Amino acid sequence: MTNYPANAILVLVETTPAGELAKPTAELIGAASTVGVPVALLLSPTGVDLSAQVAGLGATSVLIAEEAVLGGLSRNAVDALAAAVSVVQPDAVLASHSVSSRDIVARFAVRSGSAVSVDAVGLSRDDLGVVAEHSVYGGAYNATSSATFGAPIITLRQGSVDARAVQAPLVAAPLQFVAGDKPAARVDSFEAETTQSSRPELRGAAKVVSGGRGLGSKEQFVLVEQLADALGAAVGASRAAVDAGYVPQSHQVGQTGVSVSPQLYVALGISGAIQHRAGMQTAKTIVAINKDADCPIFEVADFGVVGDLFQIVPKLISLLEEKKK
Repeated sequence: MTNYPANAILVLVETTPAGELAKPTAELIGAASTVGVPVALLLSPTGVDLSAQVAGLGATSVLIAEEAVLGGLSRNAVDALAAAVSVVQPDAVLASHSVSSRDIVARFAVRSGSAVSVDAVGLSRDDLGVVAEHSVYGGAYNATSSATFGAPIITLRQGSVDARAVQAPLVAAPLQFVAGDKPAARVDSFEAETTQSSRPELRGAAKVVSGGRGLGSKEQFVLVEQLADALGAAVGASRAAVDAGYVPQSHQVGQTGVSVSPQLYVALGISGAIQHRAGMQTAKTIVAINKDADCPIFEVADFGVVGDLFQIVPKLISLLEEKKK
């Protein structure tokens, strides 16, 4: 029987339908390493051994729960998580703030009576245990949360933690657990929707260029795309731009859209309503271009340019293209 360290942090590692590690895996294990020793619970596809990759990202031990055993949606994944917590006895459970991970940990929290801290942007430790750090009220305040008893369950916002763990030797074992027999929905088949794009995915992108209502039209929103391509960035948008039909809703950044924490966030023609700032204010560097010197986006911007974006952005794109030559 494996003995796990007293300060173990259990990291829930998901895989994609294509059988690859989910993108936040390295960040989750890196964040866990800042407050304890990362131990991974890998929800792995049958016949695909990803444990070496997980160890390569810094997990000191990998418990493997094969997808075939997990069958129906999240019900049996919760059974696996419960078994892993019982075996590892971690100081905290860490998962991505994705839809599927939130479903799994929420169900486990109800079952176990555990405390949940969602959408954390950092982790720390005090004398009593692991503390989750949050950016709240549109980034106006920083807050912390911790559990009064038991190991807290924490979901981490993708892109918010830069720390990465050191590669660990592979120590892997199958997880033994009893799958529940209660009725549950299941997916018998699906067709993956693939999109071809040279730009990075918005969630988790290192650079994001977003446009707002100040672009004026769908045709003029192409400036955002051109600057994004020049920077190698993802394309985002404010809710006003989405509602106006400039871009699809999948590009919306904010409280009712995608939350991002890139290294660079460029806001073009975005006023900076609190709902938008809630989804991007944890970016490491924020650059705003707007003709209104009093708009709220300048309150959070590291660099602000007051002027006509239709004159400024084309010149910026030209300079970036020249620099590439």
